Amino acid sequence: MIRLFFLIPLLMCAIWFWYLQKNNYTIKEGLKGFGYIFAFNGIIIAFFVLMLFMTN
Repeated sequence: MIRLFFLIPLLMCAIWFWYLQKNNYTIKEGLKGFGYIFAFNGIIIAFFVLMLFMTN
């Protein structure tokens, strides 16, 4: 399960990229959104890793 965690941010970034293209925004204009996606997913992954070590 943990080995698939990298798919979450990739999927969210793909959706964000699709949204930017659909609404005629550039990647540079949507760069802040990519940062939020990686920060959010980093927090989620850190939480799950912490829970994994706490429960073992």
